[in-house]
Amino acid sequence: MYPNLYYAFKDLFGLELGFLKMFQSFGLFVALAFILGSYAFSLELKRKEKDGLLKAVEVSVTAKKTVTWMDYLLSLILGFIIGYKLFFILFNFDAFLENTQHALLSLKGNAIGGVIGGGLAVLLKFREARQLDKTEFTASTVLVHPYEHIGAMTTIAAISGLIGAKIFHNLENWSDFMLDPVGSLLSFSGLTMYGGLIVGALAVISYAHKHKINLKHLVDASAPGLMLAYGIGRIGCQVAGDGDWGIDNTSPKPGILGFLPDWFWSYSYPHNVLNEHLNAPVFPTPLYEALICIALFFVLWGIRKKISAPATLFCIYLVLNGVERFFIEKIRINTQYPIFGHGITQAEIISSLLIVTGITGIFWFKKKSVRA
Repeated sequence: MYPNLYYAFKDLFGLELGFLKMFQSFGLFVALAFILGSYAFSLELKRKEKDGLLKAVEVSVTAKKTVTWMDYLLSLILGFIIGYKLFFILFNFDAFLENTQHALLSLKGNAIGGVIGGGLAVLLKFREARQLDKTEFTASTVLVHPYEHIGAMTTIAAISGLIGAKIFHNLENWSDFMLDPVGSLLSFSGLTMYGGLIVGALAVISYAHKHKINLKHLVDASAPGLMLAYGIGRIGCQVAGDGDWGIDNTSPKPGILGFLPDWFWSYSYPHNVLNEHLNAPVFPTPLYEALICIALFFVLWGIRKKISAPATLFCIYLVLNGVERFFIEKIRINTQYPIFGHGITQAEIISSLLIVTGITGIFWFKKKSVRA
């Protein structure tokens, strides 16, 4: 396992580069997932605009704005936080390298650095206000293309998705949350994919509606990228060993899988990022999900031009995503709820709803398209 890049370079190249400890493997793959998912999303938005399915929108732009007291307050807060953490890191650099995540997310910091950072931020904002006073007021309209919203939508999805993932995980593991609320909220481990998907999707849809982007074509354009991003994110789970592994698997590897390495069938996740010792090897479910979802990305990418009914491709994504997750839950460790005498996980409930919603949506949007 490679919880950060230091261990990867040490194992693969024999190099011991201490500064690489600050780069977490899981975070690296999450960033890569957003980049590649957004790129696929952008390509689809451009294609749909070229085909006349999406249109650029005129937006009024002014070359001058006033700096309000709220701008000064936000600058002060942001500057204080940056200085508070930056000075702490500079004076505790070894601890920062050893546990970057804890150093960044803990409440520890340097108050003097915070005051300096806040003061500089307010000073810069004051200089900006003086420059604006010298600027002549002009107004114009510009065309904003749907793909030009990618940066904003990705940022919104990342922030709201992280919040949703933490909320759903803590709801699923309420007793653990109550034992250490602050640690549970600040830790990067313990993220529920469906929480991130649901909250992130709602936030992006709200943004798109505000900016007059056709929602049906928007969600269709996002479907392949969402599947790709999820698959790449699961590679990060596998590499770092973040606890998303499966149930114990002590059965011998089937003969049909003889050409594959043993860790493909069962794995003990040594040196995982959680520092947990497994009593028995388990199913490497993140690996399975990564392979399946990347393959499903190519399926969605291959059929995207053949489906004419708007929103249908997204419904197909919901079905494929739901089926994949429902069956992987059968061999994955997770919190179960006693429902009708059976243990059912949160992911099984949500994935079942996604399958039903997706199938219903496929027939509904196809019927509406035929009528149109």
